[in-house]
Amino acid sequence: MRHLKTFACLAVFSASAAGAGEGAPDGPAAFDRIKRLAGTWEGNVATPDGPRGVVRYELTAGGNSVVEKLFPGTDHEMLTVYHLDRGALLATHYCAMGNQPLMKLERATAEELQFGFAGGTNLDPAKDIHIHQGRIRFVGEGRLEEEWDVFDGPKKTVSNRFFLARKL
Repeated sequence: MRHLKTFACLAVFSASAAGAGEGAPDGPAAFDRIKRLAGTWEGNVATPDGPRGVVRYELTAGGNSVVEKLFPGTDHEMLTVYHLDRGALLATHYCAMGNQPLMKLERATAEELQFGFAGGTNLDPAKDIHIHQGRIRFVGEGRLEEEWDVFDGPKKTVSNRFFLARKL
């Protein structure tokens, strides 16, 4: 009987531990990772040897938001603002196409943050071109890759990729 109780306790503990990794990702921990990106990053766009690009991360609003500037100072400059909303990490992308898709962190691992579409302004996701989802991958010390999927209505058309290294 004692072994049966021990087994039952282990089964309950195992089920709880398995469930601990499921559900909502840890938004505050992921936001801390985004904050640590503050600075200038340079690299290539589209492919590892594609055109050069610059991305800047800046803390603002007393450290409560991070602004990511893509192609700063160019006619194609765009912003993504990351912030927490009741523990959930959100990213609003202010696109050169004139729309503002909102994405929410859906999954976080040691190597990657995955964002999914959660709404937006100036767009109808059923028919308009917009950034719909994306990933930030931490590929090594001072290196990261970003991939943001463009949808035309409900269909993915292309992924915008960035291969970046922290500028010293």
